[in-house]
Amino acid sequence: MNGGNAAHAHDQRTYVFQGREVTMPVEVRDASSGAVTYLVKADAARALLPGPELDVVEVLPGQALFSIAIIDYRDNDLGDYDEVSLAFFVRRRGESPALGIPFLGSVVDFFKGALATWIWKLPVDQSFTCEAGAGIWGFPKTVEQIDFEDAGGRRTCRLTMDGQHVLTLSVPRGGTRTLNDTPMTTYSYVDGALHATTFRSSSTGVGFGLGGADLILGTHPIADTLRGLGLPRTALMNVWMEHQRARFEAPARV
Repeated sequence: MNGGNAAHAHDQRTYVFQGREVTMPVEVRDASSGAVTYLVKADAARALLPGPELDVVEVLPGQALFSIAIIDYRDNDLGDYDEVSLAFFVRRRGESPALGIPFLGSVVDFFKGALATWIWKLPVDQSFTCEAGAGIWGFPKTVEQIDFEDAGGRRTCRLTMDGQHVLTLSVPRGGTRTLNDTPMTTYSYVDGALHATTFRSSSTGVGFGLGGADLILGTHPIADTLRGLGLPRTALMNVWMEHQRARFEAPARV
């Protein structure tokens, strides 16, 4: 695995970044996160995909699924850091939805947690996780300014890149439910080739809600791209996870 000048692999499961070893799988022992799912314009979303192997998932004609997540990693093999994920729900071309029914089947897959994602942007606020995420999985991590604020039962995240406001997202915080350990997949490109990363996640202190999110877009070009997707608009749903655990495997070429 080529991690650039800052990293090298001793074997298939160990990497070195900034003089620190990272051994697979990577464990997240505690994190809190809020995630919001939106319907966006499928054609605009499709135009952002980096290659022909993937396609966005449509749950209504011309409407794809997009997620914004704000994560506070408190105890993680890659450090204590904040992250913002901008991701599309995708399938490999030729794959069929559940039940063999194009739109309803995709909705079923979404609520079963069976849809994979492709991460478009993944800003973080620490350089070590940035290098490791890019070097191991090919994740599009960049080091940016991320500010969290908790007030009134909500968490608000402001993302700034290149000195410009990208977005501010506010989500409800809190919940009493539990999510059992669930396998999920995210796709990325490593050395130009499509790879799949399997990870497992479980959470306590989980809350669900319809809508519930407030999204403000700024002046950065990424904010303009989000406007081209049809944002801001009312969210489909939001999910809060107060204590999340996860295990990320090494990427596998597909």
